[in-house]
Amino acid sequence: MIDLADPGIYSNGIPQDVFADLRGRQGLHRNEGPDQFWSVTRHGDLIDVSRDTTTFSSEVGHIQIYDIDPDALDARASMIDLDPPIHTVLRRLVSSAFTPRHVQDYREAIRARVVDCLDRFEADGGGDWVHAVAAPVPIGVICDLMGVPEEDHEYMIELSDHLVAGTSSEPLSPDAYGNTTELRLLPFNSPAAHGISEYARKLGEERRARPTGDLMSKLIAAEVDGERLTDSQFTNFFRLMIFAGNETTRSAMAHLAVHVAEHPDQFDRVRTDPTLLETAAEEVIRYSSPILYFRRTVTADTELAGTPLAAGDKIVMWYAAANFDRSVFVDPLRFDVGRPKQPPNVAFGGGGAHFCLGASLARLELELLIEEIVARNLRFDLPSPPKFVDSNFVNGIEHLEVRLK
Repeated sequence: MIDLADPGIYSNGIPQDVFADLRGRQGLHRNEGPDQFWSVTRHGDLIDVSRDTTTFSSEVGHIQIYDIDPDALDARASMIDLDPPIHTVLRRLVSSAFTPRHVQDYREAIRARVVDCLDRFEADGGGDWVHAVAAPVPIGVICDLMGVPEEDHEYMIELSDHLVAGTSSEPLSPDAYGNTTELRLLPFNSPAAHGISEYARKLGEERRARPTGDLMSKLIAAEVDGERLTDSQFTNFFRLMIFAGNETTRSAMAHLAVHVAEHPDQFDRVRTDPTLLETAAEEVIRYSSPILYFRRTVTADTELAGTPLAAGDKIVMWYAAANFDRSVFVDPLRFDVGRPKQPPNVAFGGGGAHFCLGASLARLELELLIEEIVARNLRFDLPSPPKFVDSNFVNGIEHLEVRLK
């Protein structure tokens, strides 16, 4: 019996054979490990769940596999943990900054970060790609939008890394970052969430006194139904933005280096045909599937893929499985920079209310990084396999040594 909640299954990336087996079965697969849930592994089924927030709720239960207490649900809740209509109201507070049109305003600032990181990486002849490029570029971009000073970016990377550790088998010490709160009340069960909250409060007070026009200034002044955000709403919002804006794009950028090394011919195609840049970025996103899953909870007896479901059942949407569904993607294990954008991959969600707010920004960051790599005609060699993050939630790479050929 394979327990899909075990982080060890993902120690070498997506377990393609396991997910292929589950996709080929009739109905949904019931995970019977310590955590019991139904797995959604096919593309169409996942889209059905994503778009029905009434039957499949983010707010009832939890968005990760493990259960938490009702008081912890309230303490942890950010936009991503809520259903419409409150989810929609909170999303609107920042959504204008992430529209496809608006993110183009960040193009040159992103390019400058990419160029700076690659200049130093080339000068060193290579190194740890994650530390040198994949981590600093996206955290720099989201911190710029939020208003986090440059000197604090490394601290945000550290805290975000430890949030991921909260989903793995190697948690931090409970009192890390001065935490005195029960871990069950903290997002990701991680004391790093306390560290982020304390930082958010400090920066929020600075922006309250001296607004600058960044997203922190907007959040600290925002109102919902005529009232300012509560302390937990504000700090949880900040934590979500930092984590989502950093970790997912970072994971995709880390996987990009693997693809550059293993499929140089594909990036030669982009070099000779720049019109492939957009689909190349999309293929990196599909293949990396930075977030392995999100969970929903069934609110009323229903049926999905011929499987009866009862109210209270857990439903786990495996994006990393649906993105390789052979009924949707031709030869899905082949990395193809010219793969058509339709049908779409589900790495950013299957549509509906919870489609990733930062999808357009992440795509732009990846496109600019790919564009700069091919313009420099960089060739990568991997002297050792990637070291994956110990997590059942994030398909991240913790360390990746890259040599320039």
